[in-house]
Amino acid sequence: MKRQIYTAEHETFRELARTFLAKEVVPNHEKWEAAGIVDREVWLAAGRAGLLGFFVDEKYGGSGVDDLRYHAVFTEEAARAGASGPAFGLHNDIIGPYLTDLTNEEQKQRWLPGFCTGEIITAIAMTEPGAGSDLQGIRTTAVRDGDDYVLNGQKTFISNGILADLVIVVARTDPSAGYKGISLLVVERGMPGFERGRNLAKIGQKAQDTAELFFADVRVPAANLLGEEGQGFLYLMRNLPAERLSIAIAAMAAAEVVFEQTLQYCKTREAFGRPIGSFQHNRFVLAEMATELELGRVFVDRCIVEPDLTAETAAMAKWWCTELQKRVVDRCLQLHGGYGYMTEYPVARAYVDSRIATIYGGTTEIMKEVIGRSLGV
Repeated sequence: MKRQIYTAEHETFRELARTFLAKEVVPNHEKWEAAGIVDREVWLAAGRAGLLGFFVDEKYGGSGVDDLRYHAVFTEEAARAGASGPAFGLHNDIIGPYLTDLTNEEQKQRWLPGFCTGEIITAIAMTEPGAGSDLQGIRTTAVRDGDDYVLNGQKTFISNGILADLVIVVARTDPSAGYKGISLLVVERGMPGFERGRNLAKIGQKAQDTAELFFADVRVPAANLLGEEGQGFLYLMRNLPAERLSIAIAAMAAAEVVFEQTLQYCKTREAFGRPIGSFQHNRFVLAEMATELELGRVFVDRCIVEPDLTAETAAMAKWWCTELQKRVVDRCLQLHGGYGYMTEYPVARAYVDSRIATIYGGTTEIMKEVIGRSLGV
């Protein structure tokens, strides 16, 4: 089915994103995977191309384009290019809203220009060694002391953790107040007591730096509080639907490109004197994937243009599309046979890169819990 949600302006932006990725990212990605981290220069190049913070008001360095479809276009093209290293989606789609919606004028002037140029790379630190999907279980604390908060704790699995110049840290400012005692503090590179641990070794997405972060009596100025004290959990809940939709968008695009590559492979790879796609079993497998991808695409496109996306609908999109991605990539690898196990083939890299999708941003099980609770059961 022909997609209906994009205009000519969106497709022009798509060409910009596709050209940038082909020039600045794809030729370097293998090198970055070996290094376990991307070059900072690619962030500056993205800033020069207008691909960072394009939704930010022009007076702070953005283009003032407040349209989720542009985010979706960039996310789709990055997924199709296999560009799992530079976490542009994290920067734009997930952290961007915190820095545009919760900041005061002084904070906007301090952080947003660098956010748009790529000079300030961002991260958000939620997960802890003992608290993942259950954000109410975090133990990191921030105690007010004069004009500062004294921050202590540990975070793990933090994307952009090594490169980040600005980290939004989820911390307890009132341990006795439950979820109402959680606040968001911005920790900046170079603050005494802020240390980064090792760049974690992963089975996939190896070019994206993922780190442990440590905070030992870090004095964070009260001027770095995002929004109001004690409202952090509500801010997180408000922004999680957009994060989960972003993951669903990437999952659909990544699954579609692997399917397209596999379909072509099945038309050209021969066994017993004929293309492997002509065998009934394989043809049925391809037909099932094509149908499921079409259904997933229609649903996600509807979510992209939904003006009031609920947490439940975002959870549906996240769990369905990431599980579909995992299923499609696995079946595509099987259709490649032994070649699918070779890392020189895109399907092999997609297999390990995609596995995290059903885990980060809230596991599939948590998504089902969100949906189930909304049903009153």
